[in-house]
Amino acid sequence: MSAPQKYSNERLMTVLLAPVVSEKGTFIADKYEQVIFRVLQNATKPEIKAAVELMFKVGVESVQVSNVKGKQKRLGRHAGRRRNWKKAYVSLKPGQEINFAAEA
Repeated sequence: MSAPQKYSNERLMTVLLAPVVSEKGTFIADKYEQVIFRVLQNATKPEIKAAVELMFKVGVESVQVSNVKGKQKRLGRHAGRRRNWKKAYVSLKPGQEINFAAEA
């Protein structure tokens, strides 16, 4: 696909944590041909692109990244926070798709 290997395969296999399966995620997948992934907090756009191309054998056009703030939660008197996390919107090249149902 691309020229020399820039990142180690071990690193790329850990960058993507999980696909984000939600109503918004399926709407975006249908309308814009994008897939949403939960990624490592320190992952970069080129790393995310390389990881998706390596794991799913598809062409990636672009990657947008969003930092999601953890929600405030309480249990009785005890207040706490959920962990912050990073979300990646991966735009696939025209005519390509990732089907999670078939691969499971």
